[in-house]
Amino acid sequence: MGESVVITVLVENTVHARGLRAEHGLSFHLQVGSRSLLFDTGQSNLLLHNAPKLRISLAGAGAIVLSHGHNDHTGGLQAAREAAPQARLFLHRAALSQKFIRDPDGTMRPIGMDPATADAISKAPTGVTWTAKPAEILDGIFATGEIPRQNTFEDTGGPFFRDPAGAHPDPLLDDQALFFDTADGLVVLLGCAHSGVVNNLDYIHRLTGGRPIHTVMGGLHLLNASPERMDKTIAAFRRLGIQRLAPAHCTGLPALAQLWTAFPGRCLACGVGARQTF
Repeated sequence: MGESVVITVLVENTVHARGLRAEHGLSFHLQVGSRSLLFDTGQSNLLLHNAPKLRISLAGAGAIVLSHGHNDHTGGLQAAREAAPQARLFLHRAALSQKFIRDPDGTMRPIGMDPATADAISKAPTGVTWTAKPAEILDGIFATGEIPRQNTFEDTGGPFFRDPAGAHPDPLLDDQALFFDTADGLVVLLGCAHSGVVNNLDYIHRLTGGRPIHTVMGGLHLLNASPERMDKTIAAFRRLGIQRLAPAHCTGLPALAQLWTAFPGRCLACGVGARQTF
């Protein structure tokens, strides 16, 4: 890309600076010259608190991209759309569907997008782009659309379902990532990587004709990963030559510890307020 890209973490589970707040969720702000976009919106309207503290104006955002339809990534969507009414929304249609999780005690809990918000988008899709396939969001910034599930060691990362009875597993086809190229290689932003972080990276590698992947930031959803999955994930990162990792949100503490140990000097903190320039 000709212009630098500044990525700021607006919402995440942790904070690293005074005056900022955290929640279980994720939201990135990308500034590309005079243009900007949001990737996910957190669980609540917390981004409205953190953005001005970080000297970010949401009003200028030209796009809002949703990685998937879970409420810890879409809960702030209505607030974000009101703050940036001209922003075009990019999401997979399945992000609007009902979503549930089975908790450890066996009870089912809804974790999808707020029904009123989903209904409003469905009934008035003006300013919405459906991203089943790769789409360019801003010049040089791309969303992957659906991620092919090609390996056997990755899954969605949890007991996710499309119905309150838990009869129909949710394949989370709405899961997608953002990526852009730099002189050093690709930068990849992940919401939760429910389609598998390695599936994500291999697909982006193919989409870009084999460009090296330099940096990976965001949720890797490895909190339930088996030892085999962790071993194969780390091996894939080495195969792909990843130079910088900023795992966040749903990665899980055991996986974080393994990644920081496996890649000394390459891992970065990714809490609220963290900022990277490419």
